[in-house]
Amino acid sequence: MEVRIASTLQSELPVLWVVSPETDEATWAAQVGAVGLTPAQFPLAKRLRFFNNGSVAALQVPLPAHTLEHLRRGIFYALRKAEEVGWKEVQLTWACPETQTDEDFFQTLGEMSLMSLYRFTKYAVDPPASVERITVIAPERYQGAVERGFIIGRAVNMARDWVNEPPNVLTAEELARRIAAVGAEVGFSVEIWDKARIEKEGMGGILAVNRGSLNPPTFTIATYKPENARNSRPFVLVGKGLVFDTGGLSLKPTPDSMDAMKCDMAGAAAVIGALRAIAQLKLPYYVIALTPSTDNRPGENAYTPNDIIHMYDGTPVEIRNTDAEGRLILADALVYARRLDPAFVLDFATLTGAAAMAVGRYASVLCTNAGSAFRDALLDSGQHTYERLVDLPLWEEYGYLIQSDIAAIKNTGTGREAGAITAAKFLEYFVRYPWAHVDIAGTAYLTSPAPADRAFPRHYQIKYASGVGVRLTVDFLRRHGERLFS
Repeated sequence: MEVRIASTLQSELPVLWVVSPETDEATWAAQVGAVGLTPAQFPLAKRLRFFNNGSVAALQVPLPAHTLEHLRRGIFYALRKAEEVGWKEVQLTWACPETQTDEDFFQTLGEMSLMSLYRFTKYAVDPPASVERITVIAPERYQGAVERGFIIGRAVNMARDWVNEPPNVLTAEELARRIAAVGAEVGFSVEIWDKARIEKEGMGGILAVNRGSLNPPTFTIATYKPENARNSRPFVLVGKGLVFDTGGLSLKPTPDSMDAMKCDMAGAAAVIGALRAIAQLKLPYYVIALTPSTDNRPGENAYTPNDIIHMYDGTPVEIRNTDAEGRLILADALVYARRLDPAFVLDFATLTGAAAMAVGRYASVLCTNAGSAFRDALLDSGQHTYERLVDLPLWEEYGYLIQSDIAAIKNTGTGREAGAITAAKFLEYFVRYPWAHVDIAGTAYLTSPAPADRAFPRHYQIKYASGVGVRLTVDFLRRHGERLFS
């Protein structure tokens, strides 16, 4: 699909008006007058309304509230309706008084013009027809914000594509190759460690999880360091790159579990999607993204419950469940991050079903040791992008649940109690710097579509990969980076 920007409407192309509740009659008269209509012909409506007089085709989507999130839903609604009626080329415009809008609203137009009609059709024999070209209408002073939205929307869709790829295509080596290709495209450097290098370094977590697989693991270091970087110590992103998770010998059931486990690398997709956008936006920050990657299979030499493995820093870990593998590969990456002397480390992982059980598909779980400045910034960006976070504690008592009788720690807690927190406590054991963990198990991948709405939608999430984490990370750096890192 092609997107572009224009300053003025054309009467010969269908118009999608997304209308703020702050819009008054004078503003509306100017909007419809741009294509030769009057408010009497196409008045302000309380609900979705189509118009076609043979010369002008249009759709009006009134928002129930003047917020960025309602604008996102309104754009999704408008573009899906345009798709339903078969419009191939449309103009998307925001009807709002000048005093009630700003760059954030126009950035949202750019993001959602690309995100709203996303589908993974790479292998589809007969993909559905859709809108092929969208022109976003914006005054010149806001066109830079729309372009920024395009960059972020493309990064989200790239992350979605990677998560949606089948595991026989997206192996750990292929994921590393794709990261390198993105780096070459947008301007960040990439170093890929193959299995021999991982063995030489002694990354015992990655190597243990990989033992049951015929496909080798990778560890990828992507570095964006602009000359005008405001931080000398890097902001480090870590993304879980488990390209497929059978559970290993602690085998998952297939229905509603293993059948969605190609999504277990959504953390890696999120951090590379974010790094892509950061580089394209030329944000003045030194950022490194680490992606440990393998699959977890029950092959003939697979690691087993009761094994003792040694992590990258030599820590002995008792394996109690081979399906608690994500924390093992992340821990090796978090140990590696120590050598970078980071200002802050932020990891994303589809880590625990417990996180999804706790807060569902409506938020991701946040755990952090970094103090109120970083916590509040992440929570604010989560609300601003509507990739919301629920803050859970890392109290000392939760650490007792992963104590081992025969090693330093074990890779699961006691029973089902506080599973999202005990997983975070496992990660925290290897951390020596300000750090936050975001468990996206409930938000990264929807195995069934959110319930459809007959009127104004309550969501814009489609089935399968959501791309969660990309917009959150970019917003966190754009709006809070100066204060936190300079």
